[in-house]
Amino acid sequence: MLNWRDPRNPMAGGAERVTLGYLSALVRRGHEVYWFANQFPEAKSEEIIDGVKIIRVGGPGTSILRAWGWYRHQPRFDLVMDQHHGIPWFAPWWSRTSCVAYIHEVLGPIWNAFYPWPLSAIGRSQERWTHWFYRRVPFWTACQSTVDSLREHGVRDVTIIPYGVHTVALPHLEPKPLKQPLRLVVVSRLAPNKRVDHAIRAVRCLADRNIEAFLNIVGTGGVEPQLRELASDLKISDKIVFTGPLPEQQKDECLQQAHFLLHTSQREGWGLNVIEANAMGTPAAVYPVKGLVESTLHDKTGLVADEETPESLATSLMTSLRSPEKYQSFRVNAWERSKAFHWNVVLPRACDWLEKQARGAKADQP
Repeated sequence: MLNWRDPRNPMAGGAERVTLGYLSALVRRGHEVYWFANQFPEAKSEEIIDGVKIIRVGGPGTSILRAWGWYRHQPRFDLVMDQHHGIPWFAPWWSRTSCVAYIHEVLGPIWNAFYPWPLSAIGRSQERWTHWFYRRVPFWTACQSTVDSLREHGVRDVTIIPYGVHTVALPHLEPKPLKQPLRLVVVSRLAPNKRVDHAIRAVRCLADRNIEAFLNIVGTGGVEPQLRELASDLKISDKIVFTGPLPEQQKDECLQQAHFLLHTSQREGWGLNVIEANAMGTPAAVYPVKGLVESTLHDKTGLVADEETPESLATSLMTSLRSPEKYQSFRVNAWERSKAFHWNVVLPRACDWLEKQARGAKADQP
């Protein structure tokens, strides 16, 4: 696996969690698995995580050359997984073995969140042409909207394998009446493309409409100072709690206690935390963007706002408050659906497909 980050990287997120899920399952099947990633401060150059051998060499601008230099001194691999995060590793042209491309999302507008024009425009153009360059390489992703975007860019062979979660669905649902104050939660890396500021503004919108709501923000990241300042400027600091990262058990408890998970990202490969919340009996209220409109089924397992605005999200939450019986159906539907995304269900198919690729066999179409 070639991926810029590994699970120990301070910038790691859902992509690295699901990647480790797949790779550790391959280890349990008896395979020898390596994960090549960038070095970061105070990181070991090599370590083993869940049986996966982590190799950390190089950094931005040198990773691909360092990967090729390390790779050519290794015994022949049966399969190389080239993970795309905006810029890929171009492994099909230097690995000399079976190769697949793994992608969570086509970044598209996310380039605008991190880079000013013209760099953002160059990034979007580069991404489109890179996908065309990879058009004959088998791709693997979790989301139909990503499949559609890849095919628009010329990619011919894309297989959907859903993300899995370690979160075990509650054995039964305890009552959770929908009433004020609304208990809301965000679980996210605090980065510009996640637009957590929109969730904070939605709380302000609710307050302006005389709806009391409290928001827990679980996670950390570079924009946390700006988010704290925003909450203060909007005079709702007493309604916003920044918990930082939480251990899995505490995170699950936080999800279980909430009425809704909020997700206001620009785009997602799927929305892993949506399913984790669903397993805890908590539906999501999300923006109408690629990925999230698949992980949350509108008016069945949760709410999809009409527009990508805090006002629209607040309106969706207010509408739900008027129909507490429908909220209970959201909870049950989301909880039942989450069981289909546990790793025990997802991993056998994923491993079967990767083993076929390693043997050079053509993968089944989705």
